[in-house]
Order: sequence, then structure tokens, then C-alpha cells
Amino acid sequence: MNQKDESGKKEPNRRLFIILAVIFGIALLVCLFLMGKDHLNRRQAEENFDKLSEQTVEPAETDGTEENDILSELGIEVPEKHLDWDAIREENADIYAWIYIPGTQVDYPVLQHPTEDDYYLDRNLDGSSGYPGCIYTQTINGKEFRDPNTVLYGHNMGNGTMFGSLHDYADNTFFEEHPYVYIYTPDGEVLVYEIFAASTFTDDHLLYNYDYSTEDGFSDYVSEITGVRDMNSHVRSDISVEYGDFILTLSTCIKNHPTERWLVSAVLLNK
Repeated sequence: MNQKDESGKKEPNRRLFIILAVIFGIALLVCLFLMGKDHLNRRQAEENFDKLSEQTVEPAETDGTEENDILSELGIEVPEKHLDWDAIREENADIYAWIYIPGTQVDYPVLQHPTEDDYYLDRNLDGSSGYPGCIYTQTINGKEFRDPNTVLYGHNMGNGTMFGSLHDYADNTFFEEHPYVYIYTPDGEVLVYEIFAASTFTDDHLLYNYDYSTEDGFSDYVSEITGVRDMNSHVRSDISVEYGDFILTLSTCIKNHPTERWLVSAVLLNK
């Protein structure tokens, strides 16, 4: 009698074990599939960026300009990057500029979606969802880089792509040795910015929380980002940023600190 009871109990347990094993196996396969798909999407997105960066044309002959004279006086040589804007815009019509920071992995198109501010936070060049996303601005910023503060957003990717390599500016030597950000525009203009601060900041919306149209509002923002005191933040005290200047702020996340952002701030030189 006892042997039958034990045999009867073992059979349901065995069935339950098999069912759980099958469910676990299916779940594992689904996870592996999703991980593989995400990896392929990221790889495709990176290949698309590489393809765009190779879209070059022969440089057109240009006369000396006042802006070039300013840069010459400062001893700044602009890296040549002759972009084929027709081909680039065929890839994505929302691309309106290109950002390049020597010494980092930042060498990307800049996008702005016409209606959805954070569309490119989790959309790639081809419109697919997921990482790495794109470097983008919100519609509160114009596309002429003539706002008091233009904020560019990008993910802090673990492999250093997108804005991940901006965290190199936490090192003071790197901060001192890589001072310039270059913005290339379709009309052939190259905007040269000098980095004056790299700092940990709050996740407050930078464009809605300050009134840059007033001298007090502009000065308050500059004072706050240059007033951060921690081991990773650095400020160039020899660079003056005043009301009427044009700031470029590069914003990305900080790993394991969801309520903070890493900001690299620069001021336009050839304004």
C-alpha cells in the first residue's frame, strides 16, 4: 500500500519538474534571442554611424573670413571634415549638424525630431528602437546654435560610444588636454567651442529651469555648473563666460546615479 502511494506521488512531481524545465528552457531561449537581437541592433546602428562618417566630399575653396581670423588669432586649427550633406540627409532628414571632439569617440550627426523631443533617446538612425539611440537636441533649441544654451543629449554607452567617452573629462589631465568641440553645419560653417567645465549635476531640465534671456538667469546657470565641487568635476578659471555668449552643453547619464547627469560645457569662440 505504501509503495503504491509513494509511486503515485512521484509521478506528479516528475511531471511538474518536466513542465518547469520546459518553461525555463523556453524563457532562456527567449532571453537569448532578445539579447542577440539587441546586440545586432546596436552593431547595425554603429555601422550606420560609421557609414555616415565616411560620407565625404572634396573641400570647396573658401576665402578668409572673420571667424577664421578669430581662430587663427587664438592659434586654433579646425580639423577638416568634408561631409556629404546630401548623402547624410538621405540617411535621415532630421540630421542638421555634426559634432566632433578630438580624443574622444564623439564623432556623430546631430538630430532633432520635429515633434517628439526625446524621440532619438531610444531610436536609431534608421528609426529602429533601442540603444544606442542618437545625439540629439529638443525642439526648444533652434538648429542654428544661436540660443544662449544649446543642450545635446546622448547615452552613456558602456563601450564609450555616443556620449560615454565624455566621462574621460573626469580626469583633470584629459580635461586640460582636450579643450575643443567642433560643430559642422550644412552651410559649411564650423562652430568652435572651448570647454570650460565638466561637472556632475542634477537631472533638472536645463532649458526649462533657467531663464537664459536675462543676465541673472544666465549667470545663475553658469555659476551653478562651475560651482560644483567634487573629485570628478573640473573648471577652467581662465575662461570667461558672460551674458551674451553661446553655450553648448553635452549631457549624459552617470552609471548607478539616476538622479544625476554628467555635463560637459563649452563656450562658442567664433561667434
